[in-house]
Amino acid sequence: MLFLFLFSSDTFVAKGQKADDREWKLVFSDEFNQKNGSQPDSTKWVRCIRYHAVWNRWISNSKDVVYIKNGHLVCRAIPNTIESNDTARMLTGAIETRGKFSFQYGKVEVRMKTNTKRGNFPAAWMKPSKIDPNKYGEIDIVEMFGDQGSAHQTIHNHLTTILKRGRPFAINKNLDVNKWHTYGLEWTPEKLFMTIDGIVTSVFSKSSDRREIDEGQWTFDRPFYLLLNQSVGDNGMNEYLSPNIHTVYETRFDWIRVYQKEP
Repeated sequence: MLFLFLFSSDTFVAKGQKADDREWKLVFSDEFNQKNGSQPDSTKWVRCIRYHAVWNRWISNSKDVVYIKNGHLVCRAIPNTIESNDTARMLTGAIETRGKFSFQYGKVEVRMKTNTKRGNFPAAWMKPSKIDPNKYGEIDIVEMFGDQGSAHQTIHNHLTTILKRGRPFAINKNLDVNKWHTYGLEWTPEKLFMTIDGIVTSVFSKSSDRREIDEGQWTFDRPFYLLLNQSVGDNGMNEYLSPNIHTVYETRFDWIRVYQKEP
């Protein structure tokens, strides 16, 4: 089997490497098997809140942008023709486990598919449960950019995101994202393994340089929660993320599962 390794001071990529899935215990899951038209399980999920970032600027609590259908969670971005008092040009759907479930170290997998329309910007990702302005961290299990036909998996830390030293660690894999795929993360105290369909696509490692650690190279020793969303991009981001505000974007999530190692 052919392996491709890309080296830097704190990372390497091993395409084709099998992930270790032994001795895992399921600690959280949602199969989205509620009746058609229902909302996600409120013991597990809440709607994300609208703020000013590109991904959450048009978030809505409308039942038309988040619902269950045929055993799937459906998240959509739709033209805003139903909420006349809302200035948002589109309404987008997003849910998260904030305040309901978080975990530190383990494995998460999500099976999903999306469309390949220009402007499409869905994601399955993770954020820290507690905000620390000196320790920015974000794990993008997967996100898609417009009609590229590829899956992006990205690690954001304080060093790259806030201090702007280098670029976020990222891998981009050409893939038919219109079809079902399983995207995952295996998270240890020393490494973050990103996977697609059970195969490791990249590995981000904790630095051995004390200075880099102090500046926020590794900000992942704390609980994170889960987010699933369908958003659209912005004309100022890149050509792939210029949205058509008159069309419908849709991503479906078949299930999401979190495991931790047996003691």
